[in-house]
Amino acid sequence: MRLGIDLGTTRTLVAIADRGNFPLIAFSSDSGDSSDHYPTTSAEVNGRLVHGLEAEDAARDGAPVLRSWKRLFSELRVRDSVRIGNIETTLPELATSFLSALRRDLLERSNLPPGRREPLETVVSVPANAHSAQRFATLDAFRRAGFQVKGILNEPSAAGIEYAHRYADTITHRRESVAIYDLGGGTFDAALLLMTRGRHDVVASNGVARLGGDELDAVLLDLALERAKVDPAQLSESQRQALLFEAQRVKETITPHTRRVLLELGALGEEAPQSPVIVDVADYFARVAPLVDLTLDALEPVLAGDRGPSLAGVYVVGGASALPIIPRRLRERFGRRMHRSPYPAGAVAIGLAIACADDSVPEVQEMLTRHLGVFRERESGADISFDGLLPKGSPLPREPHKLSVVRRYRAAHNIGHFRFVECSALDDAGGPAGDITPHGRVLFPFSASGEHDLEAVPVERLNGDGPLVEERYAVDASGIVEVTIANLDSGYERHYVL
Repeated sequence: MRLGIDLGTTRTLVAIADRGNFPLIAFSSDSGDSSDHYPTTSAEVNGRLVHGLEAEDAARDGAPVLRSWKRLFSELRVRDSVRIGNIETTLPELATSFLSALRRDLLERSNLPPGRREPLETVVSVPANAHSAQRFATLDAFRRAGFQVKGILNEPSAAGIEYAHRYADTITHRRESVAIYDLGGGTFDAALLLMTRGRHDVVASNGVARLGGDELDAVLLDLALERAKVDPAQLSESQRQALLFEAQRVKETITPHTRRVLLELGALGEEAPQSPVIVDVADYFARVAPLVDLTLDALEPVLAGDRGPSLAGVYVVGGASALPIIPRRLRERFGRRMHRSPYPAGAVAIGLAIACADDSVPEVQEMLTRHLGVFRERESGADISFDGLLPKGSPLPREPHKLSVVRRYRAAHNIGHFRFVECSALDDAGGPAGDITPHGRVLFPFSASGEHDLEAVPVERLNGDGPLVEERYAVDASGIVEVTIANLDSGYERHYVL
């Protein structure tokens, strides 16, 4: 069974490769309802975690719930704890638990064709701007949950595969590039793909790590609370989560012809208005316009490299892109050929299923979407500088090869203190800027014993020349960064995955 799985911020979608067709998988709830997605939602029920449709049902009954937890990967370190009700866990453990439930429900509560369900081979996706730790944790969680992962692609690259499958006749020797506009539940990604010579080369990418449908829901809710004269600061967390769920439901009903929407604020309890709150869609669009413009600003530099007639079109995907203001403002800003996937929320999953099923699909040449560097001491510790190790835009290697960088130097102190950072941009001085993700500190014993608690060992300057140190950085085809630090004089070394 070959699948494409798009682990989304608000919804996880699964597509299957079925004799040249790539339909989305539907799931059945306990109530008998069918859904073409699996909510990326987890809840605590009687001391255990439940996920997906079961978690949504539990949330309606008042259970503690955590929606859109995937976006925490960009906000927290993977070792940080996450609490849902009375359960405390880590992000990798939560992701593994969620994906284990997804695998079970694929086999027991979905419309997967019977008789050929095992093994579950899949290609999975991550946001284009996902940092190394997020990529590693995602890949590891899928494998621990029992999926056989054949590959991992950036979400815009998967959407590009779906575009080439659906609109192959628009790609010619004169128009051979496609821009992807992907607004999902929690992130925005943009990419420019060159589709030629049997390959898909990602030639530019950009994004906003914390902007998606969740933010659009929050704007609608705030507008409704304003109309109802309710102070958002007075809401409990459970009330806010329930109201955001209502805002999401209402937002998804908006069409180009919708003038007003009604929001039920029953979650406020005794303070709820007696009748639904009316919100003018024009007012809502005016409030969300600055957020939409942020996505257009991120798309601008991606298109900067292809202003001429070689652009086949802008492909609009992602569940949140269905809001009518988005294609309208895209045309106003860029005035380009636009195509919208007939399954905007499922385009990534479908592209992943195509990649999983068909060995004849053009190779996708991914690139590093973020800069990687480390803060170092210089001038014998008198100053701190940023060493850019791997620049954004570096082509990623083909399996089994790795992109590598080596640094060698004589240590000046007994302990090395490495502060690794990934970022979306660099400032004029070459320092990190834009979306910045600091990784956990790495301490390495240059002369102190590796058996000691290095946090408790004072940092001291060495007399004379210190040991010869080598740092080796390797990036695989999935964008996961591995670091090896070695004392070449003693032969002692340590290995890390950022």
